[in-house]
Amino acid sequence: MFDVAVVGGGPVGMLLAAELALQEVDVVVVERRAVPSAESRAGTLHARTAQSLERRGLLAEVGHSTWGSVRFHFSGMFGLDLGAVVEDSPTLVGSPQAWAEHVFAERAVSLGATILRGQEVTGLVQHDDHVRLSNGVEARYVVGCDGARSAVRKAAGIRFTGSGARVAALMGEVRLPPGLPGGYHRTPRGWLIVWPGGRITTYDYRGPHPDRDAPVTLEELMEAAEHIAGFPVPMSEPRSLTRYGDASLQAETYRSGRVLLAGDAAHVHFPWGGQGLNTGLEDAFNLGWKLAAQVKGRAPEGLLDTYHAERHPVGARVRWNVAAQNALADPDPRMDPLRELFAELMRLDQVNAYLSGMVSGVDTVYDVGVPGAGWMAPDLAVETDGGRVTLVELLRRGRTLFLDLAGRDDLVSAVGSRAEVVRGKADSPFEALLIRPDGYVAWTSEAGDAALPGALDRWNL
Repeated sequence: MFDVAVVGGGPVGMLLAAELALQEVDVVVVERRAVPSAESRAGTLHARTAQSLERRGLLAEVGHSTWGSVRFHFSGMFGLDLGAVVEDSPTLVGSPQAWAEHVFAERAVSLGATILRGQEVTGLVQHDDHVRLSNGVEARYVVGCDGARSAVRKAAGIRFTGSGARVAALMGEVRLPPGLPGGYHRTPRGWLIVWPGGRITTYDYRGPHPDRDAPVTLEELMEAAEHIAGFPVPMSEPRSLTRYGDASLQAETYRSGRVLLAGDAAHVHFPWGGQGLNTGLEDAFNLGWKLAAQVKGRAPEGLLDTYHAERHPVGARVRWNVAAQNALADPDPRMDPLRELFAELMRLDQVNAYLSGMVSGVDTVYDVGVPGAGWMAPDLAVETDGGRVTLVELLRRGRTLFLDLAGRDDLVSAVGSRAEVVRGKADSPFEALLIRPDGYVAWTSEAGDAALPGALDRWNL
């Protein structure tokens, strides 16, 4: 009997296992693949994910960080500067999905997690005090991180609703002819995207795939590329050929009893902006400490339900902005004036900040029940009696923090042992901050001393 069973050992499942193990939860990951996949569909980690990873000491291991100004796109229009909304973290991190999965798995195992490979979960049965998976594993709670076709979600009876696919997308690693221009290419028939290193993607607007499960052939990929480009695109040495569509679906609830969902099991959409993996990883950061508190018996009533309350709207907002990008991406030439107008608007600072904050995730703010709180705490440098320490370093252990930055003995006394208290000086407009294990602010001194006990009760660990 494990405390938690995570079904699905992709990046989201492995990160969640690491977060749970950090909280000393007995967690097992059940993965159907006998060996880790070398396939990397995603490779971009945005600023909010980078901030979260840095607060766990994982950022440097995961990939190559780019700081400052970064040119990025909205619906294939490269008019955004993501760096304009990022202050204390890399703007983008290049991290192939397979490598990120490896890093998270290594961290999970080092903290005591168990990984069972080559075991497919096809169903589950919920009992009053535990869940039994079809492979015989039992756990007090189960989290489905098993992708868009999640067996966990289906077995739990959670509806997956939204809109079906209209576009047939293909992707693969191939050898391409020299001189083929890279980047995003929109034609009246679809999109051809040529990535560095020989990856090619096609968005074919003739309709969805007749058979979503059919193996992709090199001939099929070449036909789609020629149809979109209007001329033959020679290819050879194919690897990791995959197909997908632009279906946009979301679980109606992220929790049903002792079963929860994260990542693609909870939300799927077209990959505009590389937001899918990032949204899933942030699901893991939000859920891990809450589920650990529930397992340990120290969670206040309703804490676990705040996972759905906080993350479902984020997933819905991502689906919404991706749907807008899908509409703008339509290859019909009649969309050209709208794209041209939108491209002009993107040059306005306010529009850039709005879209960049949304795509990068840095505009994520939770309703934590305290006015003026719910945002990600910046990486403050705190001068303590024992020396200088950063907030990033303080959050490595995944504990609730209370920062006393003004010598408030009364507040420190009120907090007691309910949070890790750090006292010192920092460049901050606040006298004190209560910070959750995921780095989000649960209370500030501006909310008033009277609001602190309620915040402690709501997020008590």
